[in-house]
Amino acid sequence: VLLFSCSLVLLFSCSLVLSFSVSKLTRLTFPSCLRKTDPRPRSQYDESIIQTMDVGTGKDSDGDSPPQKTSSSATCRESGASHSGAVNAGRLAAQHRVVLGAKRKAVRVAVGGGDAPTEEDMLTITPLGAGNEVGRSCILLQFKGKTIMLDCGVHPAYPGIGGLPFFDEMPVDPSDIDLLLVSHFHLDHAAALPYFTQTTSFKGRVFMTYPTKAILKMLLSDYVKVSNISVDQLLYTKEHVDATMEMSEQIDYHQERVACGVRFWCYNAGHVLGAAMFMIEIAGVKILYTGDFSREEDRHLMAAEIPKSKPDVLIVESTYGVQVHEPRAQREARFTSLVQRIVTSKDPKGGRCLIPVFALGRAQELLLILDEFWRSNPRLHGIPIYYASSLAKKCMSVYRTYINMMNENIRQALTLGNPFDFAHISNLKSLDEFSDVGPCVVMASPGLLQSGISRELFERWCSNRNNGVVIPGYCVEGTLAKTIMNEPPSITALNGRELPLSMQVNYISFSAHSDYAGTSSFIDMLLPPYIILVHGDGNVMTRLKLALLDRYKDHNINVFTPKNTNSVRLLFRAKKAAKVVGELAVDSLRDGKLISGVFVQKGDYSQSMVVAPSDLSTYTQLTTSVVTQEQTAHFEGNFSLLHHAVASMYERVQLRKRDDGDATLVVHDQVSMAYCKDKSQVVLSWESTPVNDMMADSLVSLILQTQSNPAAIRVECGHLHSHDDDEMEEGDDEVSPVKAEPAEDASTAHSAESGEMSVPIKQEERATKATSTGGATAVSPHEERLCTLTKLLAAQFGDAKRVEGDRIVIRVDELEATVHALTEEVECEDDQLRSSVQNALVMAKIALFPLSVEEALDQCSDTAAM
Repeated sequence: VLLFSCSLVLLFSCSLVLSFSVSKLTRLTFPSCLRKTDPRPRSQYDESIIQTMDVGTGKDSDGDSPPQKTSSSATCRESGASHSGAVNAGRLAAQHRVVLGAKRKAVRVAVGGGDAPTEEDMLTITPLGAGNEVGRSCILLQFKGKTIMLDCGVHPAYPGIGGLPFFDEMPVDPSDIDLLLVSHFHLDHAAALPYFTQTTSFKGRVFMTYPTKAILKMLLSDYVKVSNISVDQLLYTKEHVDATMEMSEQIDYHQERVACGVRFWCYNAGHVLGAAMFMIEIAGVKILYTGDFSREEDRHLMAAEIPKSKPDVLIVESTYGVQVHEPRAQREARFTSLVQRIVTSKDPKGGRCLIPVFALGRAQELLLILDEFWRSNPRLHGIPIYYASSLAKKCMSVYRTYINMMNENIRQALTLGNPFDFAHISNLKSLDEFSDVGPCVVMASPGLLQSGISRELFERWCSNRNNGVVIPGYCVEGTLAKTIMNEPPSITALNGRELPLSMQVNYISFSAHSDYAGTSSFIDMLLPPYIILVHGDGNVMTRLKLALLDRYKDHNINVFTPKNTNSVRLLFRAKKAAKVVGELAVDSLRDGKLISGVFVQKGDYSQSMVVAPSDLSTYTQLTTSVVTQEQTAHFEGNFSLLHHAVASMYERVQLRKRDDGDATLVVHDQVSMAYCKDKSQVVLSWESTPVNDMMADSLVSLILQTQSNPAAIRVECGHLHSHDDDEMEEGDDEVSPVKAEPAEDASTAHSAESGEMSVPIKQEERATKATSTGGATAVSPHEERLCTLTKLLAAQFGDAKRVEGDRIVIRVDELEATVHALTEEVECEDDQLRSSVQNALVMAKIALFPLSVEEALDQCSDTAAM
């Protein structure tokens, strides 16, 4: 028995250990939605430990937060809740709590105080691409019910669907995206645009600059032609490209647009022709997206602008991290001397210099440098320079069209002739036109050597050590251009053969991406509270983050480096401040004063005001209207009986005789009940308001009840008329209406001239009239109320008996409650029973005794609060 017990204990312990191990393994399982054919690194999906830390104050979670700066403005009561915070809450320094979750980690940063935050107060930034990587830039913004996508590119290292952004893990449906803003025409920022706009449910609007649209159409059409994948793997067709360009809208630098309730404008980014940085403003919160930008002016492009307005959130590229570019003059001199050394080789089979470039962008900069260098060196005139791109001629025409968007050097050169009409450079559409004899310089696309003319020439020339390749820009991980920078002994050709790599491999960065000096100086002038780093390798971004945190440690700046599909969530809760204008502004405002009016807010949250309904047309483009409702109810009963039933329920009921002999009841001057005896119907009409609608519903119910069960109505209204119960047969055509007593005020007077009679509902008068007729036993109103109230309480609680005076005793099990009917006080030691009895008294009072509409509504609201 002892051995058996020990075995059970051991088995149970092993099962616990196994269960714990399985749970740990399950926690590290990759998401099920990971595409089986997706070549993306597994590290992007690694789950991380849940971590809590304090950022934004430079202190631990127990430290004091710096004083908050608030704005003074009249606070309006909206929907019964007062809102607090600052208009620009994102600028406030406060204690923040950041929580990194698993898989799709969310960074929550709370700013300001006041009411509990809602989902619309959260600015959510989710990279679907370019998160801890370079390529497939695609950033999703969600704030105040608006959703914006920034760029929509492909990853150059992965063909087909594997190179797309993580559309399958978007937190929203594509149909919910309002805007798609494209920063520039490079494929890693825009090549997925036709796929997303034409093959998904996207229905939003697309914006880009004029040069970007002109060039992007050519690049995307060429991308479809040269994609080195099978037809069934093509992402989209030429027709999709045409449809996408048709729906795209243009925007100019500094042009302010408002679309879908979002205000946005753009600045020159200095990266390529037409590159833009977008400033987006939603509800007073500004987000600046730089895309790819450069703060260095080169031979043809201006440096990126510095926005005049400071953003609350800066989404900035981190391609080069903490690296600093070589000075431009040294870089150009090293480049031209290297090209010259390669092409002047003595080897008759050597002397070929390959410069892989993208069709547009750095290619134009290098062409300007080489053409100037050849012009100043006559001994090189016999060595040709080719610009090998199927789009070369078309793209250069776009550059000539938009020369006015380039820098002063190009605009001055334009007075002497077009600077892009090169004297020593020839266009080469395909290799069929190329005679590969002797030294030459060939600038060919694409820039990462993954396919096309540049790849074909590289494979042809890579085995000769007297040939050379010059890599002039950033190389994305996973591409051939990145591979050969490590100088491997051989490379794998597109046909699968192994080729020896003997040619000279050189790297000189002419990349128009910002380096650390450019990025830090850019941030120095803006000092945004929050910085989101994108478009950079994970290690590079981490080093840049640490450098920025150290540089701005005294400025309360937070830096985030989210991975793909991981969200950064920033809480911006601003005070809902509005101008009070027009009639409402006649009286001076003071704290605590309630304002009743219409709250009007522009779709982009830029203006808010409170106005009286009568002032809407004066201060806004809105107009007011009155909705009058009419409902017809079939009624073949006795109208006098219906009149008495209505009068027993409502306090002010007027009977108006019409010229056609029928009558109309007017209830509280709001709802009219027109009786049409010939048509056997009652027509109700009223001006639609919540109270009037409720009154109309109750009157319709009363009409139906009088029609279906008139005997019950007679019993309830028996003390209102002079008939005995045995005289009130269903065949009676009329029930004598109550003759109005002389009224004490004008509102209850009977006017013979107007044909109106007001029937004030006072229970004591009804009882007096009923007893004076002799048709029923005289019962005092007080006694009648107590009897009815006792029966109602007995029906609800079981044991309710009337004792001496106006007291009613209720017994529930061993508990007892005493009700004082006159004062409506309840005595009971049990709080729950006392509360139940009090609620029952309120409801009984509403059911038994007629009230004004306002008093009834107050009673109902008090009961609901209990």
